[in-house]
Amino acid sequence: MNPFTRSTVSSPPLPAAAVTPWIVLLFGVSGCAALVCELVWLHLLQLSIGSSAISLAVLLASFMGGMCLGSLLLPRWVAAGRHPLLVYATLELGLVVCGGFVLWGAPAIGGLYDRLALAGYPGIVGRGIVAALCLLPPTMLMGATLPAVARWTRTQPAGDAWLGRCYAANLTGGVAGCLLAAFWLLPTFDAGAVATFAMVMNLAVAGGAAGLARRSDYRASADDVVTGFAVPGDIALAIAVSGATALAAEVIWTRLLSLLCGGSVYTFALILAVFLAGLGGGAWLGAGWLRGTTRPRQALGWCQLLVAGGIGWAAWQIHASLPFWPVDPLLASQPLFTFQLDLVRCAWAVLPATLCWGASVPLAIAAAQESGHDSGQVVGGVAAANTLGAICGALAANALLVWWLGSQRAQQLLIVTSAAAAAGLLVAPAWRTARGGRRLPLACCIAALAAAVGLAAAVPPVPAALVAYGRHAARLADRADIAYVGEGLQASVAVSRMPAGTLRYHNAGKVQASSDRRDMRLQRMLGHLTTLIPPAARRVLVIGCGAGVTAGAVSIDPVVTDETIVEIEPLVPLSVAEHFAAHNEHVLANPKVCVRIDDARHHLLTTRDTYDAITSDPLDPWVKGAAALYTVEFLRTVRARLAPNGVFTMFVQLYESSEAAVKSEVATFFEVFPHGMVFANAADGRGYDLVLLGQAEPTRIDLDALETRLARPDMERVARSLREVGISSGIDLCGTFAGQAEDLREWLRDAVLNRDANLRLQYLAGLGLNDYRSEEIFSAMMDHPFRFPADVFQGSERRLRQLRETLVRLRGDSTAEAAASIPAAGAGVSRGVHSGLSQRNGQ
Repeated sequence: MNPFTRSTVSSPPLPAAAVTPWIVLLFGVSGCAALVCELVWLHLLQLSIGSSAISLAVLLASFMGGMCLGSLLLPRWVAAGRHPLLVYATLELGLVVCGGFVLWGAPAIGGLYDRLALAGYPGIVGRGIVAALCLLPPTMLMGATLPAVARWTRTQPAGDAWLGRCYAANLTGGVAGCLLAAFWLLPTFDAGAVATFAMVMNLAVAGGAAGLARRSDYRASADDVVTGFAVPGDIALAIAVSGATALAAEVIWTRLLSLLCGGSVYTFALILAVFLAGLGGGAWLGAGWLRGTTRPRQALGWCQLLVAGGIGWAAWQIHASLPFWPVDPLLASQPLFTFQLDLVRCAWAVLPATLCWGASVPLAIAAAQESGHDSGQVVGGVAAANTLGAICGALAANALLVWWLGSQRAQQLLIVTSAAAAAGLLVAPAWRTARGGRRLPLACCIAALAAAVGLAAAVPPVPAALVAYGRHAARLADRADIAYVGEGLQASVAVSRMPAGTLRYHNAGKVQASSDRRDMRLQRMLGHLTTLIPPAARRVLVIGCGAGVTAGAVSIDPVVTDETIVEIEPLVPLSVAEHFAAHNEHVLANPKVCVRIDDARHHLLTTRDTYDAITSDPLDPWVKGAAALYTVEFLRTVRARLAPNGVFTMFVQLYESSEAAVKSEVATFFEVFPHGMVFANAADGRGYDLVLLGQAEPTRIDLDALETRLARPDMERVARSLREVGISSGIDLCGTFAGQAEDLREWLRDAVLNRDANLRLQYLAGLGLNDYRSEEIFSAMMDHPFRFPADVFQGSERRLRQLRETLVRLRGDSTAEAAASIPAAGAGVSRGVHSGLSQRNGQ
């Protein structure tokens, strides 16, 4: 007896009605495991090939392309006579093997790609090869599961409805996996442990499916013969358009909702969970709809019209309503309450459309089943068409629609496209009924299509306040004049001008840089410390362009001959930095400055260049993906790219963060740069933000040489730049010193290192993005006995005494006795430090 076709036990087989509910449950568990694995795989691959729009497009195409291939190829490669549940079990076992390969093989393949150091089009091809090698095998297996089970459901009454329930259960499991991974597994365990957990679930599903196969009987239908593409052309086109509009809308809405809720990893998880929940709920409703209709083709058409209405609803809610709900996230006493509100707002906007997209899949399968082909091939064809459309929609939205048309026009296009797909299914049948004397269906169809076009015309533009202030839009919308708004490849950015004339650069829905005196002080400290500390900073790398102030401070140092700015969003150097030209020394017009559009991590991994100095001012660590620029492994890459005696500086914010997140950033830095130092931007005597400075070797700063250098005629622009932010000398600049690893050892005792394997920082920071406790954090950090860093600072006794007095003032104790009692070793001076809110947070 063939074990792939019949039960191998002597006990009576279970009836199909008793087996199928268990298959639905297994599909739910499989969906949970799949989402957990997907998150881990994408995390690992982005570390190697970067997080730029090109890298994300390559990853997306590889992932969904594998799903499409799996759906198409299984019915052709696996004979219909094989028991579907044993095939399903084999696929799940294959996922365990492939999951292990991706977990341990992706870093090795990514490392080979890094060593090849490909650039331009060869680099894009290289990224595609890495993504394909890692993602195609497991995703093909994932895509093959639904066609495999379709052959089982076809053997029983209401098979299409049961298949719809399997699809719904798979998506529902994905919701559970998404939330489980984002809110517990990944914040608690490393990627390897999380992936292993998912593989154990796959193993359990395989065992369950194999057990059900042994207790059930299966005989292939005589109609199950593979003969070409089994899905009618109009159905394939309609479900492809459905997939394209769904993924394009998801890309657009995710960008906008991340502005509204804060672009943390938790926000992205909530948005994805709502989207999957809508698809799963819609699939369940679509399966129920099949019991009440004998015309699934027309039902699919009306469903696409409802999709058009759902897109219009979401666009109006996100553009015109949700940003101005009377909501202040700062009032929440804990992040859980903010997450609950974000979940409600996301669901309110996107559920109507996602329910319709979810219902489209079982309706399309039922319409295609009328052809009488092999059910596995029909389901595979529908799934492949839907996935292929999803690939096109996602790639178009990521790389073209938003950047070229803008969110408003892109959503209008999606509405019209959905209406056109509906017309293709509805107009011909309605025309036939009209010729037979029944004109009402045609009139209803035309009226509905006209309403869809009118709905597209009514989509409002994206409010500038949402781009500029994000989750604070309702509270801060009238605070400033928005001078520029742009939607780029990676992010939406804005420039605003305050009534007093202060310019602000907005990204991720918040102020990232400004011409305010405190922000200018930080940005220029970051740039000038980078070039003044090393003996000769000729080649400098600046990570993050922003307003260009830090890059401008670097560029005016006469020693610098070659400055490279790496920026991931093209609009920032193209448009934003130009608005700040008067504050950034017209840096982009400087002939020694070169701008590279790339992910900074990818640039450093693939370049063979070394630098005398590197400075980093990336987005806030709570922004999804930014934590990859704060890991131990990334900092080691930075150190490897430093020339002898090279210097690395990094910005660390104290606002919109938690003490645990700041500890993680500082401790991770000291892990790689054990001789590193902390400098505090304590403008007006208040803790504000930090600059971390490190070298591979112990840092030595000669105060006399520094003052002599700043007094040189060719350094006048540097000296003036410092004076403009209240730093009148080298002593004042060094007087911002706040400690070394030895000083902060006790404070950092419980710090969690941020590593590639966990990216723990993005979870810690994500919980504190609505906190403004910089005073408490800085006070706790500085609560240690004062120790004058005689091993760092050298010079004449007069300048050393001046520095000691300046450092005492930073700590808040200005008594002459304290200043006089500080020898090189220092002894027990405590202080109180106070801090205000940041201009950067838009308050």
